[in-house]
Parts: sequence; C-alpha cells; structure tokens
Amino acid sequence: MIRLAGTVLIIWLAVAKGALPTQNILSQENEVSFVANHERLMDLRSLGMEFFREFRNMSATDLHLLGERYDAQDLICLADMANFMTALTTPKKWALTMLDSWGSIPAGYLYGNIVDMGNYDECLKTDGTISDSHQIKGKYCFLELPIYKWLGYTTPLLAMTNMKTAVCFPSSCSANTMEKFFEQLLQRLLAISDPSDSFSISEQTCRTNESESFDGLTICTIVLLSIFCTTVILCTLYDYFLCPEQGKLPSFVKAFSARATSRDLFTIVDNKMNPNVIHCLNGMRCMSLVWVIFGHEYIVALKAPAINPRDNLKWMTQPFTNFILYAPFSVDTFFFISGLLLVAIGLRSLEKTKGKLNVPLMYLHRYLRLTPILAVAILVYVKMIPIFADGPLYGSTGFFDYSICDNTWYLTLLYVQNYATDNICLGHSWYLAVDMQLFILSPILLIGLFKWGKKAAAGILLLILLTSACLFATIVTNNYGVIFSDGSHIPEVQKKIYYATHTHAAPWLIGILFGYFLHLIRGRNFQLNRLVVWTGWFLCLAMLFTSIFAMYPYAKLLGKSPTVLEGAFYYTLTRIGWPLALCWVVFACIQGYGGLANSFLSSPLWQPLSKISYSAYIWHIFIQEVNHKRVRTHTYFSDFEVMLSFWSTFGFTLVMSYVLYVIIEAPLDGVERMMFPNRRPSPVPAVKDEQAKIEPNAEIIDRHEVDPDKQTDLEQANPKLVTKSAEKADES
Repeated sequence: MIRLAGTVLIIWLAVAKGALPTQNILSQENEVSFVANHERLMDLRSLGMEFFREFRNMSATDLHLLGERYDAQDLICLADMANFMTALTTPKKWALTMLDSWGSIPAGYLYGNIVDMGNYDECLKTDGTISDSHQIKGKYCFLELPIYKWLGYTTPLLAMTNMKTAVCFPSSCSANTMEKFFEQLLQRLLAISDPSDSFSISEQTCRTNESESFDGLTICTIVLLSIFCTTVILCTLYDYFLCPEQGKLPSFVKAFSARATSRDLFTIVDNKMNPNVIHCLNGMRCMSLVWVIFGHEYIVALKAPAINPRDNLKWMTQPFTNFILYAPFSVDTFFFISGLLLVAIGLRSLEKTKGKLNVPLMYLHRYLRLTPILAVAILVYVKMIPIFADGPLYGSTGFFDYSICDNTWYLTLLYVQNYATDNICLGHSWYLAVDMQLFILSPILLIGLFKWGKKAAAGILLLILLTSACLFATIVTNNYGVIFSDGSHIPEVQKKIYYATHTHAAPWLIGILFGYFLHLIRGRNFQLNRLVVWTGWFLCLAMLFTSIFAMYPYAKLLGKSPTVLEGAFYYTLTRIGWPLALCWVVFACIQGYGGLANSFLSSPLWQPLSKISYSAYIWHIFIQEVNHKRVRTHTYFSDFEVMLSFWSTFGFTLVMSYVLYVIIEAPLDGVERMMFPNRRPSPVPAVKDEQAKIEPNAEIIDRHEVDPDKQTDLEQANPKLVTKSAEKADES
C-alpha cells in the first residue's frame, strides 16, 4: 500500500499543494516576469542550432573552452567537436544526422510534459569518418534543466519537474566536458548569472552504440541457461521418440522432459474428482496475482515519460484509482491463504503421524523449493536486462537499480533482506523474505494447535492483537503519514510498516485460525437460512470495499491528508478486516453458499495458472522492466492505455513463466525428489483412502503457488503421507 500510494503521490503531491508552475505561477502578480522567463525558455526550442551558432568557429586550439583543468581525453573531445562543427558547415550527412537527433523544449511543459527524447537510434548510429584511423560516433545524453529555479522556486520536491532534453555529441566527450560547453551557451540564451547551477548532464543518462563485452558472470548466466535448455530439449526428444510408455520413463528424463512437465501443467482436473479440495483458493490466488501485476503496471506507467501528466490529477480523484493504490491487499490475500493451508494440511499430517514432525527436513525442502529459481532470477535480472532493454530511459525509469545486487544478493538468498538492508536486490523479493520468516515460525504454532487446541488458538488470537498493536504504535509514535506523504520518509516508512514481517503477520495468523476452524468442522455441513447467508456476504463485501475506498474522500481533495491517528487506525484495521472478509468467502464456497463467486473462483481453468503463479510473480517485473526501459517516444497516460500495456505484459509474463518453469523450476523439483527418494515410498493400501483426503489442499502450502502434483513441506517431513495426485503422476 505504501509502495503504490507513495510512488504516485510523491510525483503529484507538489501539484496538489500548488507547488508546480502550472498551478500557481499565473496567479502571481509578476505575470510579466513569468512571460519573460517563458520567452527565454522558448529560445531553447532550437537548442541544437543554437549550439552550432555558438561554436561554429571553434577549433582544436580553443583550450579556454575546457576551463582551467583538462586532460588528454578532453583534448580529443575538443578536436572531435571542432570536426563536428566543421562538418556541419560543409555540411556532411553524419554531422547533420547527429544534430538532427537532438531534442528540444518539450511541447506542453505547462501540461506536465518534462522530457524530449529526441531520436535515440539516430544519434547512436551516427558514424562520421574523419580519417582511416579515426571515426566520430554519437553519444546520447540528457541535458537536465531545473526550470523551477529559474522561476524563483526553491522547494527540493520540485526537482522532479526538471526539464530533460536529449543532446548528441561525439562519444569521446564526457558529460563533465560537455557541461563546460553548455555553460557558455546557456549563459547567453538564458541570461543566468550562475549557469553552472542552471543545468546538468549526468554520465548515467548517456548511452553509446559501443556495447561492453560480457563479463564472466554474464557468460556464466548464459551458459547456465543454455545447459538447462539443452538438457530439457534432449530429454524431451528422448521422451517423445524413445519412450512411448510413460510409466517406464527414467526419473531424470521425466524431470527434464518438457513433454512430461507440460502434461502435468496443463492437466485440468474436474472439481468433482477432488471434493475435499478448497477449489476457490485457486481463483483467489490467480486473481491476486493479476492484481499485483496490474498494480505494478500502473507504477511504471506513472513513471514513464507521458505527454499528459497533468491528467494524472484527475485520475487520482477517480474511484477506480483506489483499486490501484490499494493493490497490496492482494499480498495479504497470499499470506491468508498460506496460513490457512498450513494448518488445514498440517494438523491432518500431525494426526496421521501422532504429532511427529521433522522440522529441519521441512525447512530444507522449503529452502530448496524457493531458492534455486530465486538465484537464477537474480542472475537474469542483473545480467540479462541490460542486454534486452536498451533505450534512452534505461537508467531513469523502471522499478529498481539492480547494480545494488553486487553487494546485497546473498541477503536475498538468506531471506533477511527486508530487515538487513535498505537496498533490496530484487525489490519484490521482500514478500518471499516475509513468507519464509513466517514459515519458520509455523512448526511452533502447528504443534501448539495439535497439543493444546483451543488454548493455542486463544494464544494466536492474542498474538494477532499484539502484532496489530505494534503496527499501530509504530505509525503513531513515528508520526508516519501512511496514506499521503510528502515523500521525505517513504523509504523509512516502507521498511518499518510494509517490509517488516510482523506487519503482515495478522493476515497470516487469521488464516491459521481459520484453517484450525476448518479442521474442527471438517466433514460437517452447515444449514444456513437465506438471511444469514445474505448477511454474511453483506458484511464481507462491506469490509472489502471499506478497505479499498475508506480513503477515497482524501483522494478527492488532493493535498489534504488524514491525521496520523486516522491513518494508523485505517492501516491497522484493514490488516484484520481484509482477511476476515476472505474467511467468509472461503467458508461460503466450501459450504455451498458461494453462488457466482464460487463458480468463478473454483473454475478448473485457474489450475494451470495457479501452478506457474510463483514463476509469474518472480518474472513479471522482468517483462515490465524490459518493456518500459526500451521506449523511444512519449506515452499517453490513461486507464485504457495502461490496460493495453498490462495485457501485453501479462501475456509475455505467462510465456516467460512457462518456459522457465519447464526448463528450471520443474526440473529442479524433480532433482530434489531424486535427492530425497524417501519422499514417495510405496503407499500402504489400507490408508490410501485416508491419504486421498489429505491430498487435496497439498498444492500450495509451501509458497502459495506450488504445483498441485508436488508434495508439501509437511508431507516431505512425514514420508508416510503420500498424495493421491503423486500416485497418479507416477502411473501416467
């Protein structure tokens, strides 16, 4: 919630408070002064031509242009700039092309358009031959102009309104050297006494056509993926041509065969064949995944260079916006499902084994399930994104700076990144850390419920109240504005009340209590009259929509925020109200009172997506990063445009998730099964029917998105428990 709301509101709170020029400049008495400033700004429309006019007569001997300090590289730059000016005078095509690629003052700056990207590819493809041994190639950079300083404003928050325009110059010139040239130009055009403070060119925004050679880790990543792909291809060919009887397929070949994996993945089981399965959880899980991806798509769209940013103000006041700002409720849904299934399956497992649970083995299986694909994701994000996502905004848009992974990658693999660092390697992996830390606590709660029953449940209820009180106290004592903020404390707020494990404990613990309730009432059918059913659904929907729309009145009044106390109550109570509403949804669907909701959520069509939802969660941001880092032109922000972008992202995410599921996730799970052969001993016929009752919910206990044909960590820790689905998979 903080992440989405903060990202949007940091950008536009200045507008809401009247800090941007578009809101209050023309209301000032010095309108004449503003018009004069705007007129000088328009002189930059032909920035490239003005640069040529300023330096058309320069030569390699004009050392004064480099300032007091310069080195050999600066001299090379000066010579190339002189050749560039000469080529423009001649003129030569390559020089005209370089100048033609420059940007200008963005049309519609008063409407929020702050970026002119020029022509990225035209600049990088510039190739001017000076001699047989020397060529001039283009270098694309952004010239950043802090317009708000020119107009007499000093608010640091307005730095996000800095105008950016593309410039192209010889690749031998550094950003610092080019700043020396622009100081002279802008001093003449804008009549600014201190031009050094009126613009900047960062080397991080510069791009050239010269690709760096792959480092060792990049090569290792490519080799690793190639080995997996080759192995999968060979095993698939063996499966298809040399082994017609699937029952005789070797375990290693079956693990790496795309044919066998796809057969299991796309097999849709009729709900009637597994009457004890909580089928609605598949739909809840998949809808939550879609909600997460949709919310992230809006974050990137809001950060992308649009030609109509002022329309975002109107968008912020629309009711639909709340579905985006509060998409993090989908994460609480995952935690609720995790706790529910942990107990619903775990207690049955403990009953079967008379309270015996191999906790170390349970932890080991859990770690081996999640970590390999996460480790591969770190390599792919860090080393593959630069290969696939090349564009003018590569260094200034998207979600995260993956260069920080050089120092924090191991914290991600230890699942402590949400506490141990402010620079999380894969930003969305905080969820895995919280989930793992909660899972580490799960044996204590399971054994407590098994041995002490309702007394342990009362203790869990007390724990819910304590963690909620801790969250409430953290917000109030630190004076956090958790809904609307000026952005100054967003990282700190996120770490303390969003990334911290105890802040998400309430939905997980409520799921545990509800799972215990389902365990107590298993096999019973409740006959509820229509009034009770309608009351249940009314209260459920009231809590869901209150959680989403309670802060809508403040969204309509941009610039007005709830008090800290109001925000604390809202943020704490919704952590409880949301999972409580989900409890009714699950209960109603199980007892036959779900109606259309149960028909939708329990549809068998959710089963394949549910199986690869973990991969989809891991890889969807990779697709979004690639899509948005490689843009060459402005976007237009609207709900419809974001929807189009979302379906593109979602489609490619499913394709990528399927491919990597087939070549990495499923094979590694198969290897894990071979490492622990006692996981699937031959079943005892006498208990086969009872095992079938345990099986249905075994699909998502370990990470909410696990393949239904895979055993759970609890089952692995208790080898006597063999799922019926696993038996069918071995026989097929």
